[in-house]
Order: sequence, then C-alpha cells, then structure tokens
Amino acid sequence: MTILFSRIRFIMVQPSHPGNVGAAARAIKTMGFTDLCLVNPEHDNVTRHPDAIALASGAGDVLEQACLVPNLEAALAPLTMAFAMTARERVLGPPVCDIREAAILSQSHVSTHPEGRVGIVLGTERSGLTNEHIAQCQRICHIPANPAYSSLNVAQALQLAAWELRYALSNMPCAAEKIDSPARINYVQNDHGETHPADPEAGDALASQAKINAFLKHWQEALIQIQFLNPAYPKKLIPRMHHLFGRNQMTNDEVDMMRGVCTAMVKAANGQLRKN
Repeated sequence: MTILFSRIRFIMVQPSHPGNVGAAARAIKTMGFTDLCLVNPEHDNVTRHPDAIALASGAGDVLEQACLVPNLEAALAPLTMAFAMTARERVLGPPVCDIREAAILSQSHVSTHPEGRVGIVLGTERSGLTNEHIAQCQRICHIPANPAYSSLNVAQALQLAAWELRYALSNMPCAAEKIDSPARINYVQNDHGETHPADPEAGDALASQAKINAFLKHWQEALIQIQFLNPAYPKKLIPRMHHLFGRNQMTNDEVDMMRGVCTAMVKAANGQLRKN
C-alpha cells in the first residue's frame, strides 16, 4: 500500500502561516502520506520556521522533505489528475464532487493506471484558490460542511482530505500494489524532446500534466496563427479549452496526435504545407 500512498501529493498554494505548514505535514503523516508540496510560500525557509517545526510535532521528516516550487504548474507537472479544494461555487470550472467522491476517484485512478499520480490542491488561508489555479485541475472538490459556517482552517481541510484518501486506498484489492517501480521502466524521447516510458503500452499511458500543459501552449499558439483566437480579446476561450482537455484524461498518444495537429495548423497558416 505504501506505493499507492506515495503517488498522492498534497499541494498548499502560497501558504502564509508557517504553523499551518507544520500542521499539514503532521496531518498527512498520520494518514500514511509523505508528499507535501508548497507553492511560493510567503515565508522564506518556511520548513525551518519555529512555528512550522513545533506544529509538525513528530512529522519533521515530512516537513523537511517538502517540495518547494514557484508556481502551481510546477507542482502539478508530474501528476495525471488534480482536485482543487474550494468551498466557493464557480461559474466556470471543472466538474464538481465532494471529498469522498474525490477519494474514490483517486483510488480508481492510481489502481487502474500504473503511471497515475493524484494531487489535492488547497489555496491560501485568506482567499483560497483563484480561477486560474482551478483551471489547471481536472476536478473541483469540496467538503460538505455546515452551510451556515463552512470555513475550515487549511490544515484541517487537508487532514480531512488525507483521511478520506487513506480510507479509500486502504479498502481496495491488494493486487493494486503489484505495480512496477518507475525505476525499472526505460524512457525514450519523442519528437518534441519530452520523455515518457518506452514500454509497449507507453502510448496508452496517461499523459503527465507537464505534457498536457506543453500541448495546451502549442494549441493556443496554433489557434492564434489561424486567427481563431485573438490574444488581445481571449474572453473565456482558453479556460474552456483547459477544462475540455482536462476532463478527457489524455494519453501520451493522444497528446502527440494533437501536437501534430497543432504543427499542421501553424504550417497551414504560414503557407508551409505542401499541396498534393
């Protein structure tokens, strides 16, 4: 079961209180998880802050090993599914589920896909996640709390999420543990300079968020080239595209195919395609 637990990442976006970071490390360790990622924390050396160390209370190893990255895109790069935790309704965004449904979906995802990795994304203590943050995730997730007072401390919310994930992962067939270690998989490079597993089913493997983000940038460039998208007046086209492709759980082959389409669109716009 340790293998599956290691494929769940808890992401705190711009945490402002070191104590909450320490409490988060303690929360996930008590549930058997170890991957804590901090996006652009407000305090430098937050993992060494006295308040963080004090509230970690025995989870100093998780705190010390926390991954620090400059933006959410970097935190999500190795993942294949991400849940944005928010209590606020959004007019535009990915499909919505509660935390228990998210845990069940996560369990199914990592047990079905050997390359699958899941992220639980929590926002700042003051304002939560922005629409831009949510657009990078595949699902919106909420905790069914008292509607008259649904505010939860970010570390408390993370504790509840970790518990639901532990419960879901602990109640699945043990056969799911028989997953090859990534260290035993050979990797190859595709035409775009990106790497992915070289085993026979690599094309059917889910694409990482980094690979999908690269495709989305290419797709946006192609739409601009064919004058379908006006970058000066994008309206809501780009986030809608993000949600569309995010829902579809694209594989490596599908991403490569769409990158080929993008390349052809750009060439056609520039008159570089050969006529038969």
